[in-house]
Amino acid sequence: MEGSFTDILLLMMVAVFAVWLFKRVNLPPILAYLACGIVAGPDLMQIYEDPEQMHFFAELGIVFLLFSLGLEFSLPKMVAMRHLVFGVGLGQMVVTTLVFMGLALLFGFGPIPAFVIGGMAALSSTAIVIKQSSELGILNTTRAQMSVSILLFQDLAVVPLLIVIPLFAADGEQSLAVAISLAVFKGSLVFIILLSVGKWGLPRLFNEVAKTRTDELFVLTTILVALLAAGLTHSFGLSMALGAFLAGMMLGESQYKHQLEADIRPFRDIFMGLFFITIGMQLELSTFVSSIHWILSGLVVLMVLKVLLIRLAAWLFKAPGDDAWAAGIKLSQMGEFSFVIVALASNHDIFTSTEASIFMSIGILSMAVTPWLVTNSPRLVTKITRRKMTLPEQPVASQEKLQDHVIIFGFGRVGQSVSRLLRIEAINYVAVDADPVRVQESCAAGETVFFGDVQNKDILRTVGIDKAKLAILTFDEHTKAKAVIESVVALNPDLPIVVRTRKDYHLEELYMSGASQVVPEILEGSLMLVSQVLHLCGVPMSRILKRVRKERKEHYRHMHGFFPGETTEMTYGKQDKLEFMHAVVLTADAHAVGKKLGDVNIDTMRVSIKGLRRGNEEIAEPDPDTVLAVNDVLVISGKPRRVERAERILLEGH
Repeated sequence: MEGSFTDILLLMMVAVFAVWLFKRVNLPPILAYLACGIVAGPDLMQIYEDPEQMHFFAELGIVFLLFSLGLEFSLPKMVAMRHLVFGVGLGQMVVTTLVFMGLALLFGFGPIPAFVIGGMAALSSTAIVIKQSSELGILNTTRAQMSVSILLFQDLAVVPLLIVIPLFAADGEQSLAVAISLAVFKGSLVFIILLSVGKWGLPRLFNEVAKTRTDELFVLTTILVALLAAGLTHSFGLSMALGAFLAGMMLGESQYKHQLEADIRPFRDIFMGLFFITIGMQLELSTFVSSIHWILSGLVVLMVLKVLLIRLAAWLFKAPGDDAWAAGIKLSQMGEFSFVIVALASNHDIFTSTEASIFMSIGILSMAVTPWLVTNSPRLVTKITRRKMTLPEQPVASQEKLQDHVIIFGFGRVGQSVSRLLRIEAINYVAVDADPVRVQESCAAGETVFFGDVQNKDILRTVGIDKAKLAILTFDEHTKAKAVIESVVALNPDLPIVVRTRKDYHLEELYMSGASQVVPEILEGSLMLVSQVLHLCGVPMSRILKRVRKERKEHYRHMHGFFPGETTEMTYGKQDKLEFMHAVVLTADAHAVGKKLGDVNIDTMRVSIKGLRRGNEEIAEPDPDTVLAVNDVLVISGKPRRVERAERILLEGH
């Protein structure tokens, strides 16, 4: 027991350090988990010499991942995507299996090992692609549908692969046909059972659970449903992940979909981490070093061929070319079930231990580069298709036209709204955007929109930055906005720059960079709401407008800071961005009692005084000569750590 606890503790320490280190250099946690597995594996720290000790917990990660995926793709959505799932997905599986099987035969493998290699290579990583796409916010986009459809069919295809490999090894032709027929029957039976339970049983179950208003019960029920569905398919000799996916799909149309997804996410992420750690543990460093030339060659062949074959499958079923290239790039790796197939084939003596290690190494390396490929797939598709070079009907920048004009950086929803009002007022403007589809659509509608990177000074010169009268930044990307502001200031220091930002985290920083006016949506929305409230309360419009103008002129001075609540997000990244307000009650033994407000040196703490309450009296802007008394309530505002320090000084004096 003590040894197991120590092993778990060491593994957690390695995992925490690896994730922290990889996030510091902007690499995804998946790579950190793979690295953790390699370090903790039998060749280095030997925390777990046998990765099978963690296999069950790792498999739970796949179960919860597929359950979450099922919630995203309900049965009606699956029916609507049948052309992609059973068209492109089936085509990719068949074509890729046959091509890699042929290559394996050419390299001297027998028919059975060649078939296993083909099936193994045809699979892709549902775990990495779905997780990375979800983190990037592109999972539900049209372009991602092809990738997800292919992955869904691959997950279905795993079932017969896992059944036939042991039968191939047993060399029983008659039993093979019977087993496949039996697997189809079992799969159909499980689907009918889960469909019936999901349609009539689960909604009633969750209705009853929801009535109790007990969060713990809802979480436990969610986990139980996912595991029961996985256990059902497992008892039929099918994949546990398939059962979890079907259960999620049945619940995908319920009103509890989003709550179910939120409840399962923490467990999914933890167990998925364990899954990738076990994958890393299976890498044999000795085989990796001695066979590095075969591994790297196999990696290149695998990833290049899969991109081309997925594009071919999409072409056969007349699917969009750009989507196919993107899907090919994202799915060019080996999948998590490929490792299961390799292990199964190795156990049945289809592969030698060296061959299995080489295939494992190729799979791990292909997984390692996948997060980068998923993130950069749009840029890679642009390079492959050369869309960037062939944008139709790009407007020509006329220097006569580009005089005393407004430049809109970013032509999304906000940029387009600004342009409409400028057009109504007959104010000349041009826009710059990096989305080729949006630029094409806008140009076709008669807008003057240029395709380009707004951080590029050559682009700025092209749109007449030196002759413009105003620049507007409409995108909500703080780092990018700073870079654009600095470029604009370098080319035209006197040009007014208006910057849109969603919140007020970086207000001062953007002003310091050279912005003339920063418009935080959250504060402007509050200002408009207050204006309506004051108007309905009978406050004269002239007074309202004066107040609004004053707030804007003072950079929303009275609107910064808020009292945090139980639901306020307090992630590490937001600690130094949010500005909180906090009420400090001065007790009888407080350090500040009896002292003038100005003598407390509150300004040196880099917080501001929002108000002072003394009994029933409220002082909005207390005078520095105000002597603080017992039971005074000072409302201070600032960054969380500064507020804590200010409170400590007010109460304790240090």
